Amino acid sequence: MPSVAVIATVLNEVQDIARLVPSLLAQVPPASEVVIVDGGSTDGTWEWLVDTASRRPTLRPIRDESCNLKHCPGPVSRGRNVAIAAATSQIIACADAGCTYARDWLASITAPIVASNAEYALGGACLDLIDPTLWDIASAPFLGVKLSASAPSKSCTARSMAFTKELWKRIGGFPESVLLGDDTHFDLEARRLTPPAFVQNAKAFYRPQNTLQSAIRQLGRYSTSDGVLGVRPVRLFRNAFRCLLQVLALVALPLLQLPWSVLPLLLVLAMQCWLAFHPDWPIIHSAGLRVLLARFFFSALVPWIVTIHHIRGLITKKEPGNRQNLEP
Repeated sequence: MPSVAVIATVLNEVQDIARLVPSLLAQVPPASEVVIVDGGSTDGTWEWLVDTASRRPTLRPIRDESCNLKHCPGPVSRGRNVAIAAATSQIIACADAGCTYARDWLASITAPIVASNAEYALGGACLDLIDPTLWDIASAPFLGVKLSASAPSKSCTARSMAFTKELWKRIGGFPESVLLGDDTHFDLEARRLTPPAFVQNAKAFYRPQNTLQSAIRQLGRYSTSDGVLGVRPVRLFRNAFRCLLQVLALVALPLLQLPWSVLPLLLVLAMQCWLAFHPDWPIIHSAGLRVLLARFFFSALVPWIVTIHHIRGLITKKEPGNRQNLEP
């Protein structure tokens, strides 16, 4: 296998770092280097990285406090760019804190590049089903996360992404002017230059541990970032149309004595059921009534969350924060 670097950025990730790094170091065949950029952690993350690197020479931790919202509007992007620039390998695989990786992930995500069939590959993410919360399962498809590692995925996420260093240079790196949605921006630029290879069995195992409130905040942050970047207008219009249908269904309720008045309600219910359950019905149908109701409820909230936050981003052009960078 050619020389491959795995890169990731961290900031105050002490709860996740001991899961992420061992899974990256356990790849078969191993990465030539695992470059982790720390943006100035104060919770023990950096000390953990230094201690582990003293025993694992392929681990290369870099502490760069410019990769912090206090010093850069796009600290995650800057961290990725710093890691890629420091890597000596010409093939780069991106990983993300909060995830773990199967032992064959690196070989799978880089296979199209190693075979010279692509310059860019996407693997997607699936939910870590060891101990998911109710709202992890309910919100998964609306956050671009599959429930099955073998499910087809064409989503772009830096949780599982690989590319050549040369392509990264031609794009100009990850955009350091945005906090969230940097991988979306990178993906759009990459696709203008080369078609991506979608690798089915190269997903990151994501463990968000969401509550209802945190799942709503996460979707809201993603949607605000889309508005700031001015991307995914079709998604905005689609969700705004769903909001309109829901309003029409409610307005028609007092008029149920009229033959046509039940149609908006039936249309909304049918659409909600399809959108809520079709992405992974073979898995979720046996999960129990509580999970099904949570999925249906979250699906009904999605168009309002997406529409409101996307428009907010369009108007304010103000990036949302994230947990790590908002900590003192």
